[in-house]
Amino acid sequence: MTDDTRFEHDFLGDITMPRYAYYGSHTARAMENFQITGTAISTFPTLIVSLALVKQAAAESNCALGLLKPDVADAIVTACERIRSGEFHDQFVVDTIQGGAGTSTNMNANEVIANLALESLGLPRGEYSTVHPLDHVNLGQSTNDVYPTAIKLALDDSMSILRAAITSLREGFAEKAVEFAEIVKIGRTQLQDAVPMTLGQEFAAIAVTLAEDEERLDEARLLLHELNLGGTAIGTALNAHPEYRRVVLEGLRRLTGTSTLVSAKDLIEATQDVGVFVQLSGVLKRIAVKLSKICNDLRLLSSGPQAGFGEINLPPRQAGSSIMPGKVNPVIPEVVNQVAYEVVGNDVTITMAAEGGQLQLNAFEPIIAKSLFESASHLTAGCIALDRHCVRGITANKDHLEKIVAASVGLVTALNPAIGYASAASIAKEALAQGRGIAELVAERNLLPPEVLARLLSPRHLTGRPLGSTA
Repeated sequence: MTDDTRFEHDFLGDITMPRYAYYGSHTARAMENFQITGTAISTFPTLIVSLALVKQAAAESNCALGLLKPDVADAIVTACERIRSGEFHDQFVVDTIQGGAGTSTNMNANEVIANLALESLGLPRGEYSTVHPLDHVNLGQSTNDVYPTAIKLALDDSMSILRAAITSLREGFAEKAVEFAEIVKIGRTQLQDAVPMTLGQEFAAIAVTLAEDEERLDEARLLLHELNLGGTAIGTALNAHPEYRRVVLEGLRRLTGTSTLVSAKDLIEATQDVGVFVQLSGVLKRIAVKLSKICNDLRLLSSGPQAGFGEINLPPRQAGSSIMPGKVNPVIPEVVNQVAYEVVGNDVTITMAAEGGQLQLNAFEPIIAKSLFESASHLTAGCIALDRHCVRGITANKDHLEKIVAASVGLVTALNPAIGYASAASIAKEALAQGRGIAELVAERNLLPPEVLARLLSPRHLTGRPLGSTA
C-alpha cells in the first residue's frame, strides 16, 4: 500500500484500491469485469438519487425498528442526503451494462454510502467494522428489491420530465393551430389530393395526438409506483424485520412526496416480473413513433423551397450543404426521427431482456434500465429541440396555399351531393386535363346556380367549421 492506495478484503481476497475512492472492492472488481459501454451509472443521476433515497429510507426504518444504532443510522442518512443533493455522483462508476442483475450497482451504492458515513464519524475509508456496506447500509435488503425499486423511482422522475417536454411541445402546436386557423389548404390521403381543410386543423390534430400521449404516460407512471421493497432476495422477505416492509414504504412516501407508492400484493411475483418496464417501453415507443410521423409530415409540408410542397416554412437552423450554396435542411425533424428509431430499437432490447428472465429473478434488468433511461432522456431532448428550434418558428405560405386550393380538383368532392358522383368525376377529369378550375367548369356547364356554387366552395363549408375555430 502506498500513500495513494489502500487495501480492502472480501471473500475473493485482497484488492488494492485508490485511497481517494469512496467505492470499495466489489465496485473495483465490477469496473474490471464490466468494461462494456464506457458509460457509468452516474450518467443517469435520477438513478443515483433514487438509490440514495432507498438506502436512506432503509436506514431510518432499521433505526426505528431498533436494528441500527442511532449514530450509525444518522451517518448513513447524512451520506444519503449528500448524494441526493448531487455530491459524489462521480463515485458511482460501474458500467450501466453488468452481470449480476444489478448487484454491482447496489454494492457501488452500499460502499460509497458506507465510506461517506465513516468519514463523517471521523474514521478512515475501508474500516468497515463500524459502518459496513452490507451489515449496515444493506441491512434488511437485497439487490433484488433495492435495484428495481430505485429504477422505478428514477423512471418516475424521468417520465415527469418527459411529460413536461411533451406538454410544452403540444402547446406549441396548439398555438400554431390558432395562428393558422383561417388558412385553407388541401388535405391529402396516400399523398394524393383529398379534400380541403385548414392548416389550423392540421396542427390542432397534432396537438390532440400529443395530448393522448400525455395521458398514456400518466397511466404508465402509476404502474411504476408498485414496489417489491422488503421482499429481499426472491420476495419471501428473508432477513428483513417483519415490520420493515411497512415502515420502509412509509419512509419512501415521505422522502419522495409520492403518496401513491404501494407495496406489491405478491412480492415473489413482483420480484421476478418486469412487465411494468415492458409496458412503459411500449408507451415510449408509441410516443416515438407518433413523433416521427409528425416530423415526417413537417418535412413533407416544408419541402422545397421550389420543387416541393412548400406549404410551411421551418425556421432555418444551419447551412445544409457543403456543396450547394443556400441550401437549408430540416435538421430538427431529422434528429427527432433518429431518436424515434433508437427508442424503437430499445423497445426490442427491453422485450428480449424481459422474455429472457428465469424463475424468481430477471438477471437482465441492467440493460432494461439503461434502455429505458436513454429512451426517456433522448425523447425529452428531442421534444425540447422540436419545440424550441422548430415548431415555435414555423410560418405558413398563405399565398401559395390559396393558389393550390383554387386550382385543386379536391374541391369537386364538396359538390358530390349537389351534382352527383358521375358529374363530379367528369369535372375533375376535365379540370386535370385542361388545367382549369372546378368552379369555372361547373359554371360553364350550368350545373349549379352561382350562389349555391359559392356557398359549397366557401371555406366555411369546405373545412367543416367556422373560420377562426380550432375546436
